[in-house]
Amino acid sequence: MTLAILSALPEEQHGLAHALTHRQEVRRAGRHFVKGRLQGLDVVLALSGIGKVAAATTTTTLIEHFGIETLVFTGVAGGIGTGVQVGDVVVAQHFVQHDMDVRPLFPRWQVPGYPHPTFHCHPTLTERLHQAALDCTRTAAQWNEPLLQGRSPAVHAGLIASGDQFIVSASLSQAMHGDFQAAGLHALAVEMEGAAIAQVCADYGIAFAAVRTISDRADDAAHVDFPAFVSAVASRYALHIVAQFLSSERV
Repeated sequence: MTLAILSALPEEQHGLAHALTHRQEVRRAGRHFVKGRLQGLDVVLALSGIGKVAAATTTTTLIEHFGIETLVFTGVAGGIGTGVQVGDVVVAQHFVQHDMDVRPLFPRWQVPGYPHPTFHCHPTLTERLHQAALDCTRTAAQWNEPLLQGRSPAVHAGLIASGDQFIVSASLSQAMHGDFQAAGLHALAVEMEGAAIAQVCADYGIAFAAVRTISDRADDAAHVDFPAFVSAVASRYALHIVAQFLSSERV
């Protein structure tokens, strides 16, 4: 079985790429892919690109050209759920496109041609990612990293919202959270790619799971917090979580 590890940022894949054996680099659809063996598994590494279309193209190429059967996605996100703080981890159980709106033809957020607004992640893979994230946050609590502000990071599981917008407004993120709450959807985080990847994987019947590190609160300080957090925290989280996830495959 070939596993794709898709990441939003290059910092999240440096350590994984260096650990690959039987390494082979491939260019396709304007993307750079790295094939190899990692912890005894056939793996393809790639960056998603920014936004839903780029992520969908990358995912489709992984499926059509590389024949992947499982996909795991790592990245960062803005926290919009109550109690979701910087340094926490959100393991996706399902995704929704917050910028999809075809009313009155379809309910808000529902992609035409699909039965409901949300796209679900694979439950077994999601549980493995959840356990890996718990192990990571227990370790991170000992880092004394200033950007964690003395907190012991938590792990959450639930809905993540995706859209082609980097949310940097407290009023916008609060309004988004309120709209979801009113519809009975409890969104924990917002980002730009996951729902598109989930939709492509649903179309092809590919097992998919995703994890997001909370880099900011999707508020007016998001653009300030983001670069430093990615370098100091998110990249370390991603490597730890993926390593633990792969180890659980061999158990």
